[in-house]
Amino acid sequence: MAALINRLAPGNGYTQSALEEVRLLRSDVPLESTPVLYEPSIVIVCQGRKRGFLGNSVYIYDAQQFLVVAVPLPFISQTEASKEEPMLAVALRLDLQVLADLLVTLQLPFAADAEPVSMLSTPLDERLGDSVLRLLEALQSPQETQVLAPGLLREIYYRVLVSEQGAALRAALTNQGYFAQIARALQIMQTRYRQHMEVADLAREVGMSSANFHARFKAVTQSSPMQYLKSLRLHQARLLMVRQGFSAAAASAETGYESPSQFSREFKRFFGRSPQQEAQYMQEILRLEPACSLAGSYQ
Repeated sequence: MAALINRLAPGNGYTQSALEEVRLLRSDVPLESTPVLYEPSIVIVCQGRKRGFLGNSVYIYDAQQFLVVAVPLPFISQTEASKEEPMLAVALRLDLQVLADLLVTLQLPFAADAEPVSMLSTPLDERLGDSVLRLLEALQSPQETQVLAPGLLREIYYRVLVSEQGAALRAALTNQGYFAQIARALQIMQTRYRQHMEVADLAREVGMSSANFHARFKAVTQSSPMQYLKSLRLHQARLLMVRQGFSAAAASAETGYESPSQFSREFKRFFGRSPQQEAQYMQEILRLEPACSLAGSYQ
């Protein structure tokens, strides 16, 4: 698998594959305590190792374990890599509609003690590994990407849903209970983070009392609603500067900050560097390359 990713992602950072839901990750250098924001996704590391730190929990994802993130989640990431042995991984965005269709089709029983989780790392078994290998092989060919890859992605979703900790993930994706209400709140925040937001209004919109909303939000994300919103805005601002060349002032305005000086203070406190320093440092790490040109063409 590592050799296939190495071909598809020759440069540092993220490489978009020819399939919209699939990105390849590569790092030739180790990365210490990097704040990240993952969208709902499955991340499979084929070489090297990554650690995710969320609250008091540590999640290891490497050649033996994969990571699943059920909701948009900011956390701290560490990467073990070197030029001789780069970290190579594939990230699969969770298509919630496809997952919902699978859950309806499968009608899998739910364990009574299965608690929904926002993030988990779980062993990569042979069948899931084989599915990922075949997906990476299909991505080498434009024709096979078009014909085979969507079905292989659905197969991977299925393997994850029935994996060792699949019950916890299924519980998170059933759109029931408090987890679904918090997931809805996170969706709202993702689309309205530029706007002024009151926690009481957000709680009311998802049908919860303010006190219950605060407690449940912290349980799912390990942060308060306002901490999450600030993190979301700062991550989005960093992406704008790194990938679209925004200035710090323009990024602050685009992400809902009224004061550029307040933005700069909060940015440095959060990332440990000024906006300009962080943008420069992250150019290699967060840059997004287009899909590699392989034999054949797409229509």
